Amino acid sequence: MVERLRAARAADGYARWERRTDLPLLALALVFLVVLLLPLLVTLQPWQQTALSVASAVIWAVFALDYAARLFLAPERWRFVRTHPLDLLVIVLPMLRPLRALRVLRLARLATVLGFAQRRAGRSLHARVSAYVGSAVMVVLGVAAVAMLDAERGAEDANIISLQDALWWAASTVTTVGYGDRYPTTGLGRIIAVALMVVGIALLGVVTATVAAFFVSRLQDVQEAEERTEATLSDVLAELREVRTRLDALDR
Repeated sequence: MVERLRAARAADGYARWERRTDLPLLALALVFLVVLLLPLLVTLQPWQQTALSVASAVIWAVFALDYAARLFLAPERWRFVRTHPLDLLVIVLPMLRPLRALRVLRLARLATVLGFAQRRAGRSLHARVSAYVGSAVMVVLGVAAVAMLDAERGAEDANIISLQDALWWAASTVTTVGYGDRYPTTGLGRIIAVALMVVGIALLGVVTATVAAFFVSRLQDVQEAEERTEATLSDVLAELREVRTRLDALDR
């Protein structure tokens, strides 16, 4: 009994921490995107580069503190480590720092929830899923493009040298088209490419399932309408037979 109470208190503390830090960390992830993009888009003065480096270090420290706090508050710490490998990797491996921006996926979910909250009764489940998947894919595509540009810039034989190149590569990869005119040449870039390929395959599966569910729901509506029509016709025919029977009785 005592162990259950302790586990319940730990779970409650973990949930409270996540609720209180969710939006601040989301805002911090957006700031990190700006910090990551600025050196790739404009030429900075040395003091500006130093300021961005300090900001990046502070953001890393906050994410590390958040991970340590959640690990401390988690009811099952080893399970937490096993189920949150990406959170640990982006803290331990500096080369994966662009992946910290994936927390912005939370923004996609919030936007979808807020957008459909007032129209929930008039929207089907697959429509809400489609909106969330579309938003999430756009976020992943942008983060992958930035991460690829960050990994490839400076490489001698790199052919992804601008944000435009990176976005084109990300779009052709996530849609599984893969023209091959832009491709990663570094080890980290290839890891990012494999991750985006997996996302693209998952996206195709979700889109296929959503389209199939849409047509199935429409066919079910048509079938139900046909069944109602047949039932109505049966009632009408039954009434006509009754009227005819009564008319025949009157004629006699």
